[in-house]
Amino acid sequence: LCSLTLFFSCVGIYIAGCSASDGENMIGVDTEEGWYADFKNHRGVIVLPKFADPISFPGFYELSVAQQEICKGNLAVFDRDSKNPPVKLDAPHSTIYTKDEVELDVENRLICHVSGFFPAPVSVYWTRNEQNVTEGTSINTPYPSKDGTFTQISTLKFTPQQGDIYSCTVQHPALEQPLTRQTEAKANLLPGIGPAVFCGLGLTVGLLGVATGTFFLIKGNECS
Repeated sequence: LCSLTLFFSCVGIYIAGCSASDGENMIGVDTEEGWYADFKNHRGVIVLPKFADPISFPGFYELSVAQQEICKGNLAVFDRDSKNPPVKLDAPHSTIYTKDEVELDVENRLICHVSGFFPAPVSVYWTRNEQNVTEGTSINTPYPSKDGTFTQISTLKFTPQQGDIYSCTVQHPALEQPLTRQTEAKANLLPGIGPAVFCGLGLTVGLLGVATGTFFLIKGNECS
């Protein structure tokens, strides 16, 4: 008798944190953001792909507001008792790439991936031909990494025209000057590092599946 058992698991995460002037409450699964508290607009925001089943988090925004008050009170006591200890700063790294292969006059999305920074958050600004762009931009809430630093992703919807130059500029207290990455709109420009990583991962998993299937085929013959 031969059997094959597969185990799948995911990691849920809940983050509640604050500084003297800012705060964050977020729920996520693995490395994906699922819900966060938007304190500026006084509401909770669900961040799920279109194909996902609807889900709600009743009472979570009110809970987040209460937790922020407690957090800032505890922070004030800590700062007073420890005489405002210096904060360890980690500077961010950034990469800019497109979501899809570039076709002129076809709407696409630019992605500015910012990682390795502490504390959170970063500020990200977009330009087109050295002119500031705000329409069509978005940025997610900071997401923690295993090493204690954070990651944020900012996106820009754009319709590429030949020769247009886009840039994302990152500002953070650990940087002596803003960190800027540029890309030029060209026909047939391939998607960047993000899709390439997924493609490589898919190939690796595919090869692993072939090897695993061969192994169990051999073991099955031995069992019979």
